[in-house]
Amino acid sequence: MDGQATTRAALQLIALTFVRPGELRHAEWTEFDTDNAIWDIPAQKMKMPRPHKVPLSRQALALIAALREVTGSSRFLFPQIRSWHRPISDNTLNAALRRLGYDKTQMTAHGFRSTASTLLNESRRWHHDAIERQLAHQDNDEVRAAYNSAQYWDERVRMMQWWADRLDDLRRSGLVVPIKAGRRSAT
Repeated sequence: MDGQATTRAALQLIALTFVRPGELRHAEWTEFDTDNAIWDIPAQKMKMPRPHKVPLSRQALALIAALREVTGSSRFLFPQIRSWHRPISDNTLNAALRRLGYDKTQMTAHGFRSTASTLLNESRRWHHDAIERQLAHQDNDEVRAAYNSAQYWDERVRMMQWWADRLDDLRRSGLVVPIKAGRRSAT
């Protein structure tokens, strides 16, 4: 198994889904319904112990299909190189970002969430609550949270495909550095 290829895939999938790094690291093949384009993360893997569904874009589905060819015999999408019975470590993604030339003030694995939230909100295309649900955030207003159980699913499905297409557009424009083997060039 090419460890760099799976780490690259992990960075790409976290950018596409903007889940928490721990949720990505512990992702198991059984959680993915590729026919319906859904990643169903169980409550025990979430920061707040509630199950979370992530709509999968075409790009995420293609990445997952390619990854299945490499790590499909493991329980985890991203197993350790030395032990396919355990997920990659806490440090794997951040260490990969450091090898790409980003220091911790520029980017972290958790930072994909902030980037996505910022750009999705700035686009003004998506309801704030849909973005927050996609981030698996609960409403701070306890009364509102108690009464509003909306998940904004249809909007989130459209939003996640728009987000993946936007990342592709940014990569093609040269405004973002593609995740590939080797170090990021200094500019």
